[in-house]
Amino acid sequence: MSHLPDAARGLRRVFVRRLAVNARLGAYPEEEVAPQRVLIDLDLLAQDDSAPHGVGADDLARVVDYAAMADVARRIALGGHVRLAETLAERIACALLAADARVVSARVTVEKPDIIADVAGVGVTVERLRR
Repeated sequence: MSHLPDAARGLRRVFVRRLAVNARLGAYPEEEVAPQRVLIDLDLLAQDDSAPHGVGADDLARVVDYAAMADVARRIALGGHVRLAETLAERIACALLAADARVVSARVTVEKPDIIADVAGVGVTVERLRR
């Protein structure tokens, strides 16, 4: 599934970029006890009741709350040690789908920017769909 807005399918894209947390993430013993900087990107496809031709009401109740989505990701990332970036991304993606019924697809990137000295970052992107 493309993560571009799609008016014909009634979808808009909601995103959160570079959510920074100090999380306990990794398979090595030192990563279990010492938090490290983790960057999280959220890309959501959400139902857009005004697509493809209209303009919806200028009302917060009709849109996915990106601050709430960031809070979900932050809570999960800070919830305790996780061995795999894949597991963390999957947990966040599934929680985002559960947090708002209008979200039909969640793509989550978890990046460890400080793990390899001469690399800008390593990580994973996963996508989960509403059943």
